[in-house]
Amino acid sequence: MKYAALALLAAAPLLGMGNYPLHLLILCLLWACVYTSWSVMGRLGMVSFGHGAFMGIGAYVVVMGWNHYGLSPWIGTPIALALAAAVAFLIGYPCFRFKIVGHYFALVTLALSEVTRLIIVALRDQTGGSLGVTPKTALADVSYSLNALQFSSKLVWFYVILAFWLGGLWIWKKVDESMGRLALEAISQEEDAAASIGINVTKLKLGVTILSALMTCMGGVLYAQYQLYVNPDTVSGIGISLQMVFGVIAGGMFVRLGPTVGAAFTLLLAEGLRLWFGNQYHGLDLTVYGLMLVLFIIYMPKGILGAASGALEKRRMVRAGA
Repeated sequence: MKYAALALLAAAPLLGMGNYPLHLLILCLLWACVYTSWSVMGRLGMVSFGHGAFMGIGAYVVVMGWNHYGLSPWIGTPIALALAAAVAFLIGYPCFRFKIVGHYFALVTLALSEVTRLIIVALRDQTGGSLGVTPKTALADVSYSLNALQFSSKLVWFYVILAFWLGGLWIWKKVDESMGRLALEAISQEEDAAASIGINVTKLKLGVTILSALMTCMGGVLYAQYQLYVNPDTVSGIGISLQMVFGVIAGGMFVRLGPTVGAAFTLLLAEGLRLWFGNQYHGLDLTVYGLMLVLFIIYMPKGILGAASGALEKRRMVRAGA
C-alpha cells in the first residue's frame, strides 16, 4: 500500500499537473523535510524554538558564498552544515551539561532564532537586510546549471526534494528504531534516574540536536536554491520556528508522516489566508498559528494523523472484540 502511494506521488507531476499545483506540492515536501527535522528532536522531549536559526544558516551561507565569492552551492553547503553543527554544539552543550531543560531550554533556543534574524538584518550590505537577497542567476542562456544548483524546471526540483523528503523519513525511522531513542525517552521522563543507570545524557541529547540542526540546515539550502530568493522573515526568526512547532504538532509529532501532514495543513492554511485576506493584515498568519497551536495542544495533542491513527486502532479493537 505504501509503495503504491509513493509511486502515485512520484508520478503525479507526469499526469498533467499545472505549474501552480506542482509548486505547492514541492513546497509541501520541502516543509515536510524541515518539519521532520524538527520532530526528530522535538518528539524526544527537547522542544526547540531555535530551528529557524539553522534554516537561516543553510539558506544565507550558500547564497552569500555564491553571490560574493563565487562558491558553488556544492562547496557552500558543507560550510553551512559545519556552521550549523557548531552553533548547535555551542548552544546545546552548555544547556545539556548544566541541565537547562524544559521551558528554560525553549527560551534559550528562542533567543538563538531571533539573534540569527537580527544578525542577518544588521549585515544588510552583505545580506540585503530585511529586503532579502536573490542569488545571482546562472540560467541566462541555459535551462539548468549543476554548478550553481539552479534548475528552471520545477519537475527536476520535485524529484530532488522528493529524494530529500524520503531521506528525512529514513533518518526518522532509524532514530526511532535505535536504542538511543529509548534512552532519550527515559531522559525526558526522569533525567537524573537515566544518568544513574549509566546513560550519557549530554552526549545523547547533543547528538540528536546536531542531527536535527543539520537536517534543518539542509532544508534551508534547498529552500534558497528552489525559491532563488531569501529574506530573514521567510527562513529565520521566531515566525519560522513557531511555524515548525505548529506544523509538527498539528500533523502529529509521534507519527512518521505526521510532520508531512502538518506541512500540507500549514501550507493550505497559509494559502487560504493569503487568498481571503491578501497582505493587508500583517502578522495575521503568526496570530493564527499561535491560536491554533494552543487549540491543537488542548483538544488534539496527538495531531491530525495521530488522532486518525488512534481512532482507526480503537475501531479495529472494537471490531476484534465484537
